[in-house]
Amino acid sequence: MASSREMRRLTNKWQSGNSWPKRLEWLDIKGIRGWTGQRLDFLFPFVAIAGENGSGKTSVLQAIASIYRSPEERLKTYYAFEFFPDTGWEQITKAIINYSIREGTRSIPGSLRKPTTRWRGNTERRIRDVFYMDLGRAQPYATQVGYSRLAKSQFKEARSEIFETDRLDRLSSVMGRPYRSARHSLTTADETRWIPVVSNPSVEYSGFHQGAGEKAITDLLRFDFPKYSMVLIDEFETSLHPRSQRRLVRDLAEQCREKELQIVVTTHSPYVLEELPVEARVYVMRTPQGRAFVTGVSPEFALSKMDESTHPELDVYVEDEVAGIMFEEIVAAHRLQALSQLEIIPYGAASVGKALGQMVSEERFPRKSLVILDGDQTQSLGCFLLPGEDAPERVIFESLQEIGWVGIADRIRRSHSDFVDAAEAAMTASDHRGWIKTIANQIIIGGVELWRAMCIVWAEKCLSSKDVTELLRELDDLVDTRGVLQPERLFTGMAELPSSRKEAEALGGDKK
Repeated sequence: MASSREMRRLTNKWQSGNSWPKRLEWLDIKGIRGWTGQRLDFLFPFVAIAGENGSGKTSVLQAIASIYRSPEERLKTYYAFEFFPDTGWEQITKAIINYSIREGTRSIPGSLRKPTTRWRGNTERRIRDVFYMDLGRAQPYATQVGYSRLAKSQFKEARSEIFETDRLDRLSSVMGRPYRSARHSLTTADETRWIPVVSNPSVEYSGFHQGAGEKAITDLLRFDFPKYSMVLIDEFETSLHPRSQRRLVRDLAEQCREKELQIVVTTHSPYVLEELPVEARVYVMRTPQGRAFVTGVSPEFALSKMDESTHPELDVYVEDEVAGIMFEEIVAAHRLQALSQLEIIPYGAASVGKALGQMVSEERFPRKSLVILDGDQTQSLGCFLLPGEDAPERVIFESLQEIGWVGIADRIRRSHSDFVDAAEAAMTASDHRGWIKTIANQIIIGGVELWRAMCIVWAEKCLSSKDVTELLRELDDLVDTRGVLQPERLFTGMAELPSSRKEAEALGGDKK
């Protein structure tokens, strides 16, 4: 999806390098709610953090809110002990929040620490306007302490803050309908609790009669964020339908650009992620080594991780199941979890593949697509060839034969000699398409299981680094598997591969 005008303008200003003299550069958390020192770098002034419930997103916002002091008498100053209290069930000790703040040309490191019973480091905090909005913004007024009595008719409006034309226009734009007026009012009963009051062309009504999304947006737009403020919003999309989510992102992107704000939100919404550039999307992933911040996720990847169903971001068209398994195991050998980003679809005859490639070249697919032909085909517009310059069966059988068929028998739990005898006999047939079935019938094993085992061994022992580089480069030109996977952090024992076309060319396409 193309970036909105507001996001393009924000990106251009950020990339100029001449703005945002006051910002949080990075943060790490240890000893709090399962965090063990993972570091989050803020690579864009408007960042969205996605992840499953309980992954730690809210803890990140609360840690950010805790590391600043707000200007005296203007805004609330937040403290770590408020967000991370000791209770009858938890005692927090040996906790630390490390961070680095940029002010002008200086990077200023700091930390909040709770070695035993008290938090330390509060007095060294830098001053900054911090706005922290939790889920309470979507809670109906009638259910909030102290508000229900304000609905009684004997109380009247004491004073109000009226939305000027620009703020009213923003409200109308985000909500997608016209408002004649909007204001926040105090009653004669309480001069601390504000109530929004809006009117459309036909009726005026208060926050007691607003929907949750309308109330949340009206309350949010009441804030006039000072320049360089930190704005933190938990569960950004709560009570908002997709169009309003997109409009709110764009509205805040404009505010972010004009006032050089730093905005960090948490979300479960692919619509919010789609609005932001790659470097602004962060996913909190649970790995065997604990939590990890993964920057650069696609909306489809994030949704796949949070949903029972997969939401692939790239359709990969292959000739048949044999070619599909070969392709899967090439990818799995070097970028295993990239497979969750792909949907592999057999198309049949090579002529169909070439027609699909033509469609790809003309950008006729609704989703990103990659068409793969078997290696015995000639190069065709919009298509990529499997390695080996021959049919998949011939490529893999002949390569494994050259290395003595090592490693296969153990994977399929069969005798090495029985497998070799069956494989050598199968290859005497002129039609390679029957080789897998011939072996499977002879040693009593499923054909798919046999072929996958052969592909795994071939990808590990026979596949050239040049072919791997070319395939992964093709994938990375379509979807950023590198930013999502960060294999050097999440996995071990994998070959280090060129991370870009430019790097691959500099290496001569032959780096392992």
